[in-house]
Amino acid sequence: MGVFCVGGALLSLILKQYCSEHSLVLSLAVCSSVFIGAVVMLEYPVSEVRDIFLSAGINESYISAMFKALAVCCITHISAELCRDSGESAMGAAAELWGRAAVVVISLPVVRGFIGLIDKLL
Repeated sequence: MGVFCVGGALLSLILKQYCSEHSLVLSLAVCSSVFIGAVVMLEYPVSEVRDIFLSAGINESYISAMFKALAVCCITHISAELCRDSGESAMGAAAELWGRAAVVVISLPVVRGFIGLIDKLL
């Protein structure tokens, strides 16, 4: 994948001189391809981690929230960097803000469970 990314970056750099819109589309395509490849590659390890957590007695909703937050972080980072590469720093900052808010919303059930556990202990 590293060679694919470097090749895409070089091609994007060449295209940027002639047509910046095509360069951005190429960057988006390369990033999407790498993200999909990473998801496919991580399918087995994620399944193993899920099985380990389930065997430890951790609630399925907590495991799901963790993987959703991880996906949101990855997508947000790529989106923000693509915005910055296209010269839209404000949109990149807005994408990061959205990502942070999404992680907060996703983590609310985990926080609720943690507070309930503390309440039981007290």
